[in-house]
Amino acid sequence: MTRNRASAKKAGTRFETSIVGYLADQVDDRIERRARNGGKDRGDIGGVRAPGGGRIVLEAKNVTRLNLAGWAAEAEVERGNDDALAGLIVHKRHGNANPADQWVTCTLRELVALLTGERPAGEA
Repeated sequence: MTRNRASAKKAGTRFETSIVGYLADQVDDRIERRARNGGKDRGDIGGVRAPGGGRIVLEAKNVTRLNLAGWAAEAEVERGNDDALAGLIVHKRHGNANPADQWVTCTLRELVALLTGERPAGEA
């Protein structure tokens, strides 16, 4: 069966919901799916915080083709919109429905921000 817009949207919602459920159970029950904000989108999942308290934007993707560069650019825009510490991509590991086994991808810049609690010097 091929995907149409409605089935893709439903799959994305299901994926986001599973990720939110897992993170809420394991990390913080205030983690939730975010409402769409049009041009000022602040990521798919909100309420995620770094150990030092900085917000983390999560962009969730349930697609068959990788587009890491495009997704990273999207996460960076959303991180800026949210004035967050870091933006991470959570993407579907096909053939595995367990939310704990899904992939998380970020740039080294985002990893530095998570590890140090601040954006690298000279970078907003």
